[in-house]
Amino acid sequence: MPRNALVAFTGVSGSGKSSLAFGTLYAESQRRYLESVAPYARRLLHQIEAPDVDDVTGLPPTVALAQRRSAPSSRSTVGTVTAISNTLRLLMSREGDYPAGPARTGPGHYPEGTNRLYSDAFSPNTVEGACPRCHGQGVVHEATEASMVPDPSLSIREGAIASWPGAWQGKNLRDVLAALGYDIDTPWRELSPAAREWILFTDEKPVVTVEPEREAHRIHRPYQGTYTGAQRLLLRSHAESKSEATRARAAGYLHTATCPRCAGRKLKPESLAVTFAGHNITELAELPLEELAEVLRPYTVGTGAAAVLTQDLTSRIAVLIELGLGYLSVDRESPTLSGGELQRLRLAGQLRSGLFGVVYILDEPSAGLHPADTAALTTVLGRLKRSGNSVFLVEHDLDVVRHADWLIDIGPGAGVHGGRVLYSGEVEGLRAVPDSVTRPYLFDEIERPSRAARTPRGCLELRSVTSHNLRDLDVDIALGVFTAITGVSGSGKSTLLHAVSRAADADPKVVRVVEVDQAPIGRTPRSNLATYTGLFDTVRKLFAATSAARARGYGVGRFSFNVAEGRCPTCQGEGYITVELLFLPSTYSPCPDCHGARYNPETLEITYRDTTIAEVLDMTVDDAGEFLADVRVVARALHTLADVGLGYLRLGQPATELSGGEAQRVKLATELQRARRADTLYLLDEPTTGLHPADVDVLLRQLNSLVDAGAGVVVVEHDMTVVAQADRVIDMGPGGGARGGRIVVQGTPEHVAADPVSRTAPYLRERVS
Repeated sequence: MPRNALVAFTGVSGSGKSSLAFGTLYAESQRRYLESVAPYARRLLHQIEAPDVDDVTGLPPTVALAQRRSAPSSRSTVGTVTAISNTLRLLMSREGDYPAGPARTGPGHYPEGTNRLYSDAFSPNTVEGACPRCHGQGVVHEATEASMVPDPSLSIREGAIASWPGAWQGKNLRDVLAALGYDIDTPWRELSPAAREWILFTDEKPVVTVEPEREAHRIHRPYQGTYTGAQRLLLRSHAESKSEATRARAAGYLHTATCPRCAGRKLKPESLAVTFAGHNITELAELPLEELAEVLRPYTVGTGAAAVLTQDLTSRIAVLIELGLGYLSVDRESPTLSGGELQRLRLAGQLRSGLFGVVYILDEPSAGLHPADTAALTTVLGRLKRSGNSVFLVEHDLDVVRHADWLIDIGPGAGVHGGRVLYSGEVEGLRAVPDSVTRPYLFDEIERPSRAARTPRGCLELRSVTSHNLRDLDVDIALGVFTAITGVSGSGKSTLLHAVSRAADADPKVVRVVEVDQAPIGRTPRSNLATYTGLFDTVRKLFAATSAARARGYGVGRFSFNVAEGRCPTCQGEGYITVELLFLPSTYSPCPDCHGARYNPETLEITYRDTTIAEVLDMTVDDAGEFLADVRVVARALHTLADVGLGYLRLGQPATELSGGEAQRVKLATELQRARRADTLYLLDEPTTGLHPADVDVLLRQLNSLVDAGAGVVVVEHDMTVVAQADRVIDMGPGGGARGGRIVVQGTPEHVAADPVSRTAPYLRERVS
C-alpha cells in the first residue's frame, strides 16, 4: 500500500478490515516503537498484543484514532480532549477583568489588593479552582435517612436499610449491629432517634465479636466484625467502586442536587468573578463552539497576549466547526459524546500537531456524520495527507471511499469466510473484481424496487417536549410503520428518540417498547453469543440428556463453564490463562490443560452426535444451524442470527470481541425470536453504524419484516439508503445545538426530499429519484 496517500479499507462487517489496519499495521508499529523504550517505562504504557506477521517493511510511526468503546470520565470534556480548556484558562488568568468593588478594571489589570489568579484557579479539576462544597462536580450527593431507609415500617432484619450491600456484607453489618446491642427486629421507625442517627451517620468504626446465627447444614465460627456507618459506606461505594453497576445502585440511594455554593458552576466564587468579553469562564464554556469563536474573534487582532491566546483558540475551534462539531460546547462531558464525535475531536488535535511522515489509522471517521458534514471531513483528511502523512481509513461510507487514492478490499465474506485481500489498487480497478461485495455498491449497480408507503395504525402524540435543545416540541409518531429521524449532528435526533421511548411507555396503544442499542452484550469474556441469546441452555440440556451423562449422574450444570464441577480447574473455564510479567503487560495464552476448551476432561468425554460441548461452542452460527437443524428452539435462534448477517460468528465468541454493530444485531436477533411482535415499538439509534452497505440491506430486510408483522420501527439514521425506504421521515434541524431542536419537514421520503430548506433533502433526493 502506498505511503503519503489516502488509503481506504473496505469489506463487509467482520471481514478483517480492522484486523489488518489496527491489529497488524498499528500493532506492529507500536511493538517496534516500544522496543526502544526502557522496560520499566514500557510497563506503564497500554500495549496491544503483538501481531502474527512475518514481515512489514517501510512502516513509519503510526497513530491510531479508534472509536473507543469505554466511556471516559465525567470530568473529561470537549475542552480537555481538545486542549481548548487549557488556553481558555490561561486567557482568563492573563487577560481577564478582575472585580474592583463596584467597578471593573481593564483586561489584564489587577486592582490594588487583588491577588492575580493563575490558570489552575479556573479549572474545576484542581484544588485551587474547585468549589470546596462539591469538589468541582457541580452537584452534591447527600445520603439522608429517607433515601437510605425508604420503608421505615421494616426492621433491620427485614431490610430496612436498603442502601446496605447485598449478600454476605449486608448480613455481616446486621450481625455486627446485633452484637453491639441494637434491636434488629423492631420496625425502624420505633427505634430511638439516637440509635437511628448512630446506625446511619456514625464516623466510629467499632470492632466486636460476632456469633453468627446458625443455618441448616452450616457451621459458622465467631469472627471479629467491624461496623461502618451506612452513610459512609454508601458514599464510598458511589465514589470509589470500579463497578459501574455498584455505582449506579449507590446513586439510587443518594439525593443528588445542584451544589448550593456554586449553583452548579463547579468553581470558587473568586474564579467566577473574573470575566473576559463580559463572560466568566463558565459562561464561555457553555456557549456552542461556533458562538464562542464569534465572542473571541474581535480580540484576535494585534500582537498582545490576548491576541495570541484568542488566535490559538479560534484556530482550534475552526477545525472543529469544519468537522461538523460546532454545536458542541467546551463543557460538554465526554461520556455524552458518541464514538464518532470523540474520534473527530482527537482528529482535530492531530491536524494542529504538525507531525510529518506519520501513518494515521482511523476507524470509520464518518460514523454519526450527516452527509452534509462528510464532504468537510474529506477535505480535512486531504489536508492531513498534504501535510506529508499517510491516512488509512477503515470505512463503510462509500462517498468517503470514492475520494481515496488507494483501496484495499477484504473479504469476500465475514469471519471464516473472509480475511483475504481481494483487491489492492486504485478505486476504479475494483470494477474488475467479481468476488467483491463492495463493488456493486461502490459503482451504484444495486437496484432497489420502489415500495408503496404503509398506512399507520394510529399515532403516538408527543406534546410540549422540552429536553436539551428540544423546546416545547409537538410531534406525532406514526405507529405500525417504519419512521426515520434525520438531521445534522446535534440537531436533536437522539433526544427525540428518548422522548418517544418515554411517551410510548405510558401509551396503552403500545404493548411493548424495545430499545436496541450498540452497547456491549456483556462486559466479560464469559458472556458470549450462545449465553446471551439463551440457546446455550437448550444445548446443555441436550448433553445432559445423553445416556452417558445420565449414567454418570451429570446434570445440566455440569456443561456450564461457569460451574466448578464441569469447568477446567486450571483456567476456571476461561479457556486461557493470564501470564503476569514483571516489566511487561499481562499476556494471555491458551490454557495448557484444556487448550482453550474451557471444560475438564471428564466433561469432554460426553458427546452429542460425536461432538463435545466445547466443539459446539467453537462452531459458527451457520455450521451450528446445520448441526442442530432438528432442535427447534435452537434452530430458530440460529436462523434469526443468520438472518441479520451474523452467520460467521462462533457461538462461544466472547461478547468483548463483538463490535457495536454486531452487538446491536445480536440484540435484534434475540428480539426477532419472540413470537409476539404486533403492537411493539422498536427504537434504534443509528443502527447502520459500522455496517457495510450489504449488511445494511440485510438489516433493512429484518426491520421491514418487523413492520410487516405489525410492529412499529423508529430509527435515527444518516444513511440515505435506509431513509429512502422508510414510510415516514422526520427531519430535525435546521442546524445543531441551539440552532436545532425543531422539525424542519416531515412526511414521506419523496416529500422531505423536495423540501427547499432541509439540509437532508439534497442527499435524500439522490435515493428517491
